[in-house]
Amino acid sequence: MEAINIIVGVLFVVVMGLVVAMWALARQTGILFERVAPLGALVTDSGPAVGQPAPQFDIQSLSGTGAVSVGGPQSHSTLLFFLSPTCPVCKKLIPLLTKIQNDERSWLKVVLASDGKADEHARFIESHKLSAFPYLLSTELGMAFRVSRLPFALLIGENGNVLAKGLVNNREQIESLFNAKEMGIASVQTYIEQAENSAHA
Repeated sequence: MEAINIIVGVLFVVVMGLVVAMWALARQTGILFERVAPLGALVTDSGPAVGQPAPQFDIQSLSGTGAVSVGGPQSHSTLLFFLSPTCPVCKKLIPLLTKIQNDERSWLKVVLASDGKADEHARFIESHKLSAFPYLLSTELGMAFRVSRLPFALLIGENGNVLAKGLVNNREQIESLFNAKEMGIASVQTYIEQAENSAHA
């Protein structure tokens, strides 16, 4: 009987130790979530600045959806997504772009853009089922927005101004462009810097 009491006592102490350890881990996890910044699109300094008017273009879509206007006043915001048939990350994001196009159609239109040979892009459109997207093939468009790396995306507001932009390698970085619009800031990084400055003021 005495041995059982000792074992129960030891087990009680072990269980209480585990409870304390779990509480400490949960607390540390909460602190880490507060300190670790959300991953936003990787903003570049080149091209039209956030808040400035986007260059205006009228380009015939390669996918057969007609002429497409970029920049200037529009009825919807525009997600202008630069991609390439040789970009593996771009290909991985196509299902997400399809979902965004379907889910956010009430306020957003998704426009794909690239440059190069038309026949190569025509095959790309067919093989990845991109005919539902406006697909713009224009070297001048990429030069106007100073696109140097892919995949690159810009969110252009209904008023024609650039709301957010940056390199986007995953879902979170694309969604950060929408968060920037909702919060009225240039980028998630800008929001974090503002918050840190306010905390130190």
